[in-house]
Amino acid sequence: MKQKLAVFDMDGTLLDSLPDLAESGRALLASYNLPSVTDTQVRGMIGNGVPLLVERLLAAAAAQGAKQQVEQIDHAEACHRFMALYTPRATQLSRLFPGTEEALHTMRAQGWRLAVCTNKPEVAALAILERFNLFPLFACVGGGDSFVARKPDPRHLLGTIEKAQSAPEHTVMIGDMAPDLLAAQGAGCPALFAAWGYGDPTLADLAQAQAVSMAEVPDCAARLLA
Repeated sequence: MKQKLAVFDMDGTLLDSLPDLAESGRALLASYNLPSVTDTQVRGMIGNGVPLLVERLLAAAAAQGAKQQVEQIDHAEACHRFMALYTPRATQLSRLFPGTEEALHTMRAQGWRLAVCTNKPEVAALAILERFNLFPLFACVGGGDSFVARKPDPRHLLGTIEKAQSAPEHTVMIGDMAPDLLAAQGAGCPALFAAWGYGDPTLADLAQAQAVSMAEVPDCAARLLA
């Protein structure tokens, strides 16, 4: 029998990355002399990978009267510029959510394999896990550029599960946004909604259960595979 697997989203689930993403987004807009955005605005832009985050940042600037300037910007170049700004500062202000380390160690002690499935580029996700000394706890990382598709496409989650040497029926997906929960639906594994994250509370309807903190994850995940 394959070992049970807990797959975690990163931004808004393991990591409160909003401060660094927001600062990088503001720096990107400033580099084009575009209007700025607030942390609250950026919070609603997170979860679908860098290309869509950049698209949303530029759309926010366009909505503030900079439409003509935004239309002149090459999207691919803007994504490259964002990553150049974000990569060196990805963990300057970001912090693990309370109870994350303890919950991960508890699950490992209980016999779980752990993995990350994030729309972040894989190299950025790996660097963050290294920075917070979490890398040894995880069997693998499936980044937004690791496979041919990214969440909400279930192939992203299925690829991560296969890479972790498990199977959907032995897997729980833990995430705070629609892409996480929809990927779990498509992959045929239960989802646990991370209610402490960035997602709207109504997203809990897409999951089989929810946890209000990382401390609840070990018990909630165990019940989903009972």
